[in-house]
Amino acid sequence: MTENQGAPQALTAFFKSGPTDEIAQRLLGAKLSVGPLSGYIVETEAYLGERDQAAHSYGGRHTKRSDPLYQEAGLVYVYQIRTQFLLNFIAQAKNVPQGILIRGVQPATGVTQMTANRHGKGGYDLTNGPGKLCQAFGIDLKDNNVFVDRGRVCLSLTEHKKPAAITAAPRIGVPNHDEWTLAPLRFYVTGNPYVSQMRKRDMNLTTEGWQSK
Repeated sequence: MTENQGAPQALTAFFKSGPTDEIAQRLLGAKLSVGPLSGYIVETEAYLGERDQAAHSYGGRHTKRSDPLYQEAGLVYVYQIRTQFLLNFIAQAKNVPQGILIRGVQPATGVTQMTANRHGKGGYDLTNGPGKLCQAFGIDLKDNNVFVDRGRVCLSLTEHKKPAAITAAPRIGVPNHDEWTLAPLRFYVTGNPYVSQMRKRDMNLTTEGWQSK
């Protein structure tokens, strides 16, 4: 099975190339693809393992669901909340249970199919949230526990857009976790309209937050 081969060397190295919060920022602008569907990552959240009260691995919790967090860097971790699936990439070495949630993607190719997958919902609502983007890309539990680029979920660090600016903010949906509630571990391309909960007045519809070539 390809999921046991490990991620390609460059991607393994990337996901171990620094602190997880820094890697989460460097993921902004990377190209995510599932078959003919693709888009550029515009929003991420870092989860810092055993000390992070919002992480699945907080306090060393190690369950069947969270087992991918304890595996090698570059593994795809998909979990389900109610009817939604959420896409994560594992960072750091084995048994250092840290990961990065992909919260928003700007579509590039396959928009018609994405819209069909979202039952007709389009525009910025197409992929401006972690559950929305997984539905648009057709990502679900069959993609869990498979190394990036060894299964359906692929990531290109070379077909990359460059953010003009990056905003750091508290993660979404992390209440009552002391300092971790306000920790600035959510990162997004400033002004990009596909960022979740982006107010219209803050959207940059001219450049969408990217550097000009």
